[in-house]
This record gives sequence, C-alpha cells and structure tokens, in this order.
Amino acid sequence: MSVIANDHSDLFTSWDDTNLTHHDSNMSHVEIQICLTSFSRSTLLKTVCTFYIFFFLVGLVANVSVLWINLRSGQRERHEMHLYILNLAVADLCVVSTLPIWASSLAQEGHWPFGHAACKLTHLTFSVSLFASIFFLACMSVDRYLTVAQSGETSGQWKTPARRIVCAGVWLVALVASVPDTYFLQSVESLHNNVTLCHPVYPQNNPMEWMVGIELSFVVLGFAVPFPIIATSYTRLANALTSSNCDQGHNISRKTIVTYILVFLVCWVPYQAVLLTDALALLGVLSLSCKGENGLFVALNLTQCLSMLHCCLNPLLYTFSQRRYRYDFMKAFIFKYSTRTGLAQLMEGSQGAEIEYTTLENQLQL
Repeated sequence: MSVIANDHSDLFTSWDDTNLTHHDSNMSHVEIQICLTSFSRSTLLKTVCTFYIFFFLVGLVANVSVLWINLRSGQRERHEMHLYILNLAVADLCVVSTLPIWASSLAQEGHWPFGHAACKLTHLTFSVSLFASIFFLACMSVDRYLTVAQSGETSGQWKTPARRIVCAGVWLVALVASVPDTYFLQSVESLHNNVTLCHPVYPQNNPMEWMVGIELSFVVLGFAVPFPIIATSYTRLANALTSSNCDQGHNISRKTIVTYILVFLVCWVPYQAVLLTDALALLGVLSLSCKGENGLFVALNLTQCLSMLHCCLNPLLYTFSQRRYRYDFMKAFIFKYSTRTGLAQLMEGSQGAEIEYTTLENQLQL
C-alpha cells in the first residue's frame, strides 16, 4: 500500500505546469498525454501540509492521553476493550508521528532529503500502523458483539489471552500487507527537476500492473473487508442490546454505534472511492479527460488527507466516550493536580468533588 509516498510522488514528479495522463488498456504499453494543470500546485501542497501538522498535534495529544490513562489504570479498573484501545492508540500514534516527515517533504515541493533507509522505514511505519488501526476497529466491533451475544454463556477467563493473540495477529497481518509496496520504495533522483523523491520503482516490464494491484489491495484490505465486518457487528450488537435491554451494562448505546459507523465512512469512503477510480483509470476501464485527471489528482491528495482525521477521532470515540475513562482522566488531571496548578480555587471544596467522583466510580463498578 503506497498511500502518501506513491500519491505524493506523482504530485512531486510534475513539471512546472503539467502532469501525466495514462490512456491505454494494454498494460504492456503506456501512452502519455501531457495535460496542463488547472490548479495551483503550491496551494495544494500548503493546504495538505497544514492539515498534516494539525492532525499531528491533535493526534499526538489525544493518543498519548489514551496510552497514559490505560497504562496507569490498575488491572481491576481496566475496561473490557482495554487491549484493543491500547493497541489502537499505539497504531494511531505511529501514523501521526510520520506526518511531520511527510509535511516536511511537502514544504520542500516534494524533495526527500532523509535518505533511502528513512524512505522505507517511514513508509513502513505509516503503512503498518494504518492497516493495524483499521483492523483493530474491526476486531473491536466483533469482540463487543460476541461479548454481548455470549454474555453468561461462557467463562470470561479465556478472553484476555484470546485478545492478546488477536492483537499480535493484527500487527503481523498489517506488516505482511505493507511489505510489497515498501519493498519497491526507493530514494531516487527526479528525471525532470533537481529533487530527490521517495518513490516506488516497480519492475519495468509491468509497472502499471503493480501500481493497480497495490491500490486495489488497499481498497480491499482497508475498506472492502473491514467495513462490512464493522457494520454487521455493530448492527447485530445494537439489535442484541435492544432485545436484551442491557445498554447500560455494556456502556454503549445505539447512538454511539451509529456514530462509530458514520465516522469510519466519512473518513474512509472518499479516499477509497477516489483510489478505486484511479485504479480503474489506470486499467483503462475509465477514460478521463485532462480536466478529469486534474480533478482526480487533487481529490487523491485531499481525501487522503481527510482519512488521517480518524487518528484524531478514534481516541474521542473509543476512549473518552466511555464514562470510566472520562472519570479516570478527571481524577488524574483535576483531583490530583488541582492544588499544584491553582485550580483548587475554582473548585470550592475539592474534597467534596473527589468524594462525588469516588461515588460515581463505585456506581460504575456495580
């Protein structure tokens, strides 16, 4: 899966005012038509760069907070989804940690000054973590449904070891899925200007087939497989909660379930749709004019940027939407540090506030 590196390299290897359009269904031959760009490349680069920095800052704070809350909580206080949420935060944190590097390259008009090893390592980190993040969301949805559906039928002693195995398996599958595209990445000199690119170099006898295959593999592994799993699991979970009348016991509502599904769709459908369109255009199934190619080119970068939003929203949806995590956060940052920061003056009788928190915490454990 070459998400940022491949798409951006197409953006970077542009002539001052032109880009390339491929029009040929014969995969062994590529006809190149030069299209004049109808958009400001500099504006597009600056826009994407700005959003990446914003997502990095928000995602860093949000996911580090999730890790801190999960790691400091005792075994008894941990939520049943603790392992998935912890691994999801690690994956999202790894994704956003690569964004400043990509943003730096964007700010230099696509120049890659970090060398060959960094090209592969940065992309591998990004790709593995992105796949893992999506897979953990799917696993979490299945686990939540099974927890409700099998409630009281089987012992929960096997669940933690099973979840550990699933988490390890997710990272392994994500690594395997990321290897093909990362293998072809190289730090190469542009033939058209004096810049170095982090760019996939596919076998010369069938480069288009490789490019299309990798794009389609991301559509399948990144959306076509996980989304039906997420949607089906949460739909069945909502039905199970309604029929068993146990919403409160599992601390999730139908509204929350709908939010999970909608956020996944908003973040990923635009990019996956554009990526599929690009693959079909490369295959010659779709014939695009120069205007269409320019629009697709811009859409690839903007929708890819939008997909990074999920790294910022996941902590809010899957951690801070849970009452226990919100109270843990309040206890850590308000009750423990209010005296040091002077916030105690804003909370008359902070001891009474802590007693109220303790009461709420005890209610959650009932």
